[in-house]
Amino acid sequence: MPRKTPRKAIRRVPRKAARRTAQSLRKARAHTAAKVKSPATQSAADHVAAAGALPQWTTAEIEEAFRRFAAARPEPKGELQHVNPFTLLVAVVLSAQATDAGVNKATPALFAAAGTPEKMAALGEKRVQELIKTIGLFRTKAKNVVELSKRIVQEHGGEVPRTREALEALPGVGRKTANVVLNVAFDEPTIAVDTHIFRVGNRTGIATGKTPLEVEMKLDRVVPAKYKRHAHHWLILHGRYVCVARRPLCEKCLIADLCKWPGKAVLNHRSSAH
Repeated sequence: MPRKTPRKAIRRVPRKAARRTAQSLRKARAHTAAKVKSPATQSAADHVAAAGALPQWTTAEIEEAFRRFAAARPEPKGELQHVNPFTLLVAVVLSAQATDAGVNKATPALFAAAGTPEKMAALGEKRVQELIKTIGLFRTKAKNVVELSKRIVQEHGGEVPRTREALEALPGVGRKTANVVLNVAFDEPTIAVDTHIFRVGNRTGIATGKTPLEVEMKLDRVVPAKYKRHAHHWLILHGRYVCVARRPLCEKCLIADLCKWPGKAVLNHRSSAH
């Protein structure tokens, strides 16, 4: 009868050694996490900010913050491409739940074909859809753009209305869109609270609120009159490129020393440099 081949001995790792290895891994991960502020930590800090539990900015601090924004960028500009108030209105309507860069890729062909409400109405919904199909929600947006164009021709003599009430009565136009048009096209000191401004207002403590309207009302109260016309763009650009959602670039922030956010990475005393 053939001899059975002996089984190879299985090497077992002692339980204590396995536990020590797991503990070492956990410590290493904890050490790495301590070096870089995690999104979870930032989210917790943002939650504190959104709850309105931040120290209040003084009038002098708010004045200083906007003085720095003005010194760094005296004439800020929006990033949506347009050639007149009508194309601005259309671009802002198209930018809902979309990026400015994405809108800017689609609008040159659209505005070349129809740069006035009369031409846009004549272009028709199907053709507008074809020209903006790279933008999210393009079917609904095409319908709104054509309809608001017709309404501007019929009710406003082909001119974009200059009041918030009239603008908000147009299809696809909400308070934020109306505020952008009033500010950019007609130099009104309105502040359109988008995702970026809502985040900056709540995170820094300049203007906290649970809704965009609350933040807008607070900004309207606290921003000095001489800075209000450009406040919209300063805050949007700050939120888009510095005070970003996941990992804000506190080391590059003009107002880091004034900011009340408990999760900020650095305390950058810049007042002596400004």
